[in-house]
Amino acid sequence: NLLPQATALKEQPPTDLPDRFELTTVPFFPQLDYYCGPAALAMVLDSTGLSVTPDALVPQVYLPGRKGSLQVEMLAATRRHGLVAYELRPRLLDLLHEVAGGTPAVVLENYGFSWYPVWHYSVVVGYDLKDQEIIRRSGEKSRQPMPIPVFEYVWKDEGYWAMLALPPDRLPVTATEKRYTDAVVALEKSGQIKSAYTAYQTLLKRWPKSLIGQMGRGNTAYALGDLASAESAFKQATLDHPDSAAAFNNLAQTLYDRRKIVEALVAAERAVSLGGPQLTASRATLEEIRRKQRSMVERR
Repeated sequence: NLLPQATALKEQPPTDLPDRFELTTVPFFPQLDYYCGPAALAMVLDSTGLSVTPDALVPQVYLPGRKGSLQVEMLAATRRHGLVAYELRPRLLDLLHEVAGGTPAVVLENYGFSWYPVWHYSVVVGYDLKDQEIIRRSGEKSRQPMPIPVFEYVWKDEGYWAMLALPPDRLPVTATEKRYTDAVVALEKSGQIKSAYTAYQTLLKRWPKSLIGQMGRGNTAYALGDLASAESAFKQATLDHPDSAAAFNNLAQTLYDRRKIVEALVAAERAVSLGGPQLTASRATLEEIRRKQRSMVERR
């Protein structure tokens, strides 16, 4: 079956989705020349409340040599605006659920062949299961319905690629722990520390014992100078993950910075006793705390 997802959708319509749904307030920018990437991205960024034009995004995502935009640039530009760039699972149903949940999605389509692709980004804003249509903002049309089987045909060549641009306090409807965690870590690595801190909190509301979430919340709080929140996050990480040397080491450093030397020493010794790939860093932290303790004793 060349179109397995469209076929399955028709044969077994989902019972947890409305038959029809459309996001009518998503802004529209015509996709002129080869600028379909910047225009598509501007539409989803603006739908979150930002004010971004395709022209402003051209330097960030458009590659003149390729006369287009790569997915990696689309994701990076989303993060640059403080949003979580979330890649959906390659499932038509996930796409429909996100749209029904209020989030437009950028999809990558191929209007050529697998051996001679003609790539195009469009923005999915709705669907109609009765009429078997996907509704998109595409080209120079603000509302362009397409039969679902045709949509799957042009969408499948790049592995059913789709992305969302989300404020850091909103979780995708279809979020998986790994995909969302990866998206938030990428946001932190892009330098958007404040947004990443909020996104880690969002992650922890859904997956409260996530070690990466707890460590990320602690590290971003620390970077923002909020040592009390950092201590709280790392302390929780050590309670939920008592074998994590990194959690104890970071807790020790934070306690040390808060001048809680005795508590810091206990945490640092625990980090060293756990060993692992962070042993060198843990030993350095422990030695620094011991030096501080010795100097305090000598001053007395």
